[in-house]
Amino acid sequence: MNADPSELQKFADMAHRWWDPESEFRPLHEINPLRLDWIDSLCPLNGQTVLDIGCGGGLLSEGMAERGARVTGIDLGEKALGVARLHLHESGLDIDYRLVSAEALAQEQPGQFDVVTCLEMLEHVPDPASIIRACATLVKPGGHVFFSTINRNPKAYLLSVIGAEYLLRMLPKGTHDYAKFIKPSELARHCRSSGLDIAHLTGLTYNPLTQVYSLCQDTDVNYLMHARRHV
Repeated sequence: MNADPSELQKFADMAHRWWDPESEFRPLHEINPLRLDWIDSLCPLNGQTVLDIGCGGGLLSEGMAERGARVTGIDLGEKALGVARLHLHESGLDIDYRLVSAEALAQEQPGQFDVVTCLEMLEHVPDPASIIRACATLVKPGGHVFFSTINRNPKAYLLSVIGAEYLLRMLPKGTHDYAKFIKPSELARHCRSSGLDIAHLTGLTYNPLTQVYSLCQDTDVNYLMHARRHV
């Protein structure tokens, strides 16, 4: 199984707070509109069949469903999926949440999705290349795949680990392992070797003075990548 038990436990312990915008998941709540708008601008979600890999408590999944997508969300965290399913009673949305790995679903449903998203997940798994290959298998020829993760360099360590976890305390200590951060060049190489063409790359920055996130050209720390599967 391409999952770190300690990572699964870490998110299981926090799962009940997933939909609390003032909890450890506050950064996800604040960047979610930016992520949704970016994805929707590159591939209008209305009517698309979408797979959200590493969906957690369903924040992105619900956002895409609200925009008219038919969403399947998968995760290996049972508690997070339980929270996601429970929140559907509040939102009234129709999302298929499944406890299954990306690799297993790729064998079961190859080429079945118009769009595949895998955001804020690659830096938490032992073998990100395996996830990327699964994404390429799951998406239809010509389909869209969206990733987001954290760059690996001294600036990213300073801001994402020291700054966010220890100084600003935006995230619990130990949320990120610097060794698992992924350079854009590495992610692009994994994509190309899996049959995906890189279409767009954009950065995500946080201003601690204004406490505002924004999309920009600076990919030094957080970044998002859009790829297309070969036709």
